[in-house]
Amino acid sequence: MTRIKRGYIARRRRTKIRLFASSFRGAHSRLTRTITQQKIRTLVSAHRDRDRQKRNFRRLWITRINAVIRDNDNRNRVSYSYCRLIYNLYKGQLLLNRKILAQIAISNKNCLYMISNEIIK
Repeated sequence: MTRIKRGYIARRRRTKIRLFASSFRGAHSRLTRTITQQKIRTLVSAHRDRDRQKRNFRRLWITRINAVIRDNDNRNRVSYSYCRLIYNLYKGQLLLNRKILAQIAISNKNCLYMISNEIIK
């Protein structure tokens, strides 16, 4: 009986999966079944953590803005909370998102104080 050569499609699929998992440790980068399970886990985690990352950054920006707004080291500045600042921003129709406000709060506190004082007036 003559020898039948198998096709290359399955081998090509496995090498593609191995290239994806080349940075994994141990059996997770060597055994095909384990690689496929690990690939599913990593893709699920990546999808979940993209949303979580957005959430965490928003929390960080809010914390930074609140810390600077509540800081009242100088007597002539108006000191109040984050929620009042955002409320007054919307009421004054000044559209600044939290990322930009947090960058202003870190780089130039006086500018944020000026914005908050102008909103109050």
